[in-house]
Amino acid sequence: MNCHTWNRPAQLLAIVILTGAAAAAQGGRGGGGAPGPIAPLRAAVRPQPTNLAKYVRDQTALVALGKALFWDAQVGSDGQTACATCHFHAGADHRLQNQLASPSGVTTALTGNRTLTTDDFPFRRLANPNNNNSAVIRDTRLVAGSAGAVHRTFFDVNAGLHTDDGATVSSAAPTSLGGLELRQVTGRNSPSVINAVFNVRNFWDGRASRIFSGSTPFGDSDTGLNVLAGGASGLQPERVRMDNASLASQAVGPALNSTEMSYNGRSWPKLGKKMMSLSPLSRQRVAVDDSVLGAMANPEGNGLRGEYSYQQLIQAAFQPEYWGSTTVVDSKGSLLKIMAVPDNSNEFTQTEYNFALFFGLAIQAYESTLISDQTRLDQFLEGNTQALTPFEQQGLAEFRGGASQCTRCHVGPELTAASYTRAAANNVNPGDPNDLGFFRIGVSPIAEDVGLGATDGFNVPLLNPNRAGAADGTFKAPGLRNVELTGPYFHNGGQATLEQVVDFYGRQGDFGGANLGPGIGAIRLNAAERTQVVAFLKALTDDRVKYERAPFDHPSLCIPVGHVEISPGVPQADDSSPVTAMSAADKWALIPASGKGGNPVPLQTFEELLSGIGNDGSRAHTLTEACRP
Repeated sequence: MNCHTWNRPAQLLAIVILTGAAAAAQGGRGGGGAPGPIAPLRAAVRPQPTNLAKYVRDQTALVALGKALFWDAQVGSDGQTACATCHFHAGADHRLQNQLASPSGVTTALTGNRTLTTDDFPFRRLANPNNNNSAVIRDTRLVAGSAGAVHRTFFDVNAGLHTDDGATVSSAAPTSLGGLELRQVTGRNSPSVINAVFNVRNFWDGRASRIFSGSTPFGDSDTGLNVLAGGASGLQPERVRMDNASLASQAVGPALNSTEMSYNGRSWPKLGKKMMSLSPLSRQRVAVDDSVLGAMANPEGNGLRGEYSYQQLIQAAFQPEYWGSTTVVDSKGSLLKIMAVPDNSNEFTQTEYNFALFFGLAIQAYESTLISDQTRLDQFLEGNTQALTPFEQQGLAEFRGGASQCTRCHVGPELTAASYTRAAANNVNPGDPNDLGFFRIGVSPIAEDVGLGATDGFNVPLLNPNRAGAADGTFKAPGLRNVELTGPYFHNGGQATLEQVVDFYGRQGDFGGANLGPGIGAIRLNAAERTQVVAFLKALTDDRVKYERAPFDHPSLCIPVGHVEISPGVPQADDSSPVTAMSAADKWALIPASGKGGNPVPLQTFEELLSGIGNDGSRAHTLTEACRP
């Protein structure tokens, strides 16, 4: 290759400037062709959901509602699990203990409450890390996911209480250890929500459709009349169909998922009834200078001031046709009585019944503000030639060069082929997963996780590819901004450092043959070039994310960081209530509230977390400060 001989910033800048906003609109060929352009993220057009005004009356109020709901641990059935529990650290997860899942979902001594260490990575260790055909020293075949909910059956909500009624199903359940239930762990690593607004489809497998149905992640597969709209003739069931709304589709997935946040069997009206009875963030601190919620924060205690209920926040954000009726309905939306209030937990107000719509659109609005377009790369691409060092500029050249193949998957201003910029290109084939930004890169055998080749919740294929099986084993190419802070990496979380990631590509993935798609087998980088690429990737960090400055500031959150053990491998029972008696006791760590000015120290990287660097107070989110949820 020739790129490694260029060492003059002026030459590099000239090349980069040629790939600016105008070229970005054309995109790069996802599975082949010339490397795609790289441009400042400001060059990307943020997709606007269609017909939003039909439902929303005040966008500012919608963002505030979304931020409160995203960070509120009361949303979880246990009253301890928020959306942010798996997305608190640069939009991703940063925990070490009880984070492992097996492809079978069965807890073993290798997964249950294990604490990850440096020696666990990479998950597949080879005698020669540059040769995927060399002897296998270790192959754990596990996933570093995110600890979510304890597996319990849902009975009902308790008005005014943060916990739902439920019961542990069995001490012999797949997620038990020593007869005690552990928090279940997701089967994939948590991707960052920052810049996710630019993804056409969300989740690693793309199951969060660009079409929002008002209730589920699955777009047009969901043909239900999922909301009740008010009018002259009373409440009428109505279908929701909103394009460019993948974030809303994604948001409504975890809240009812029995692995992630919910007891098994909870419904959206039940969750709506619960949240309408609770004060927002009532057990969490909100900084008085929070960039969104600060004016509403309770300066004397937790949460928001008393006048800011979830009912008030919804009324401020949404059109009254979707919350203003005094009609009471059942769980199917059928009329029970007019000019009345519910008499029991199986009767619902219009607001409670429509809660999925409010939840999805509000969280989408909040996450749409989480755009990190002030990285040093963005500054460099906008003309500041001093923003990148010569060494980082060389890494940029290698990243774009034919030997690395990086821009086959990480293209355009968003650094992903799965973006709206790429989708707008005239040569995108809707039946080609590579053109849609989904690739097969040899992280795991196809049979272990088929990714985009799966079906959705209505048993409809996530993609109808041009060729049978073409989507099997393909996963979304993530954007790369802030990648320094979002380890562990890949959908299985199997690499702990960026160096390991680049080595992975250098050996053409871990599993060859059909497990590799176009381009991956053509990567050729020597040791020096790999070091340069890693340096470039670390220049993709936005300091506002790194220090949690606005808009990346947030309320406090107490997160579970594993389970208490009597002795190694023997968990301690949670005797705090009869409901938890069959569960292992949690350990808790505090994520302190941050205001718009952010933290005085940077976030800890995953590599630093593994080695304890920063536990002296020189890093944030070290998970060493205890709390009670």
